[in-house]
Amino acid sequence: MGVLSGCCESGKEKALSALSVGEGGVVARIEGDGSLKRRILEMGLVPGTQLRVERKAPLNDPVSVWFRGYELSLRVDEADAVIIRPAGCAGCPGGCR
Repeated sequence: MGVLSGCCESGKEKALSALSVGEGGVVARIEGDGSLKRRILEMGLVPGTQLRVERKAPLNDPVSVWFRGYELSLRVDEADAVIIRPAGCAGCPGGCR
């Protein structure tokens, strides 16, 4: 069992839309079809980006996140496609799975 063992258990990853206000983490990956992935990546939400949920509208649409010095609002379908891992796993290469 290495130092990184268990740090990125898939149970700890969740969709951005599932985070509560004030929660944050690191973008692990973007899921979805090609055009959705491209749109999210163009907004700057690339794997490795740290973020924090700033606010959520009623029914979670939109979700506002803070990263790289600015706030971005995402539709719920976009937030569902962004998979977040806890910040403690930011440097994990994923070999612990």
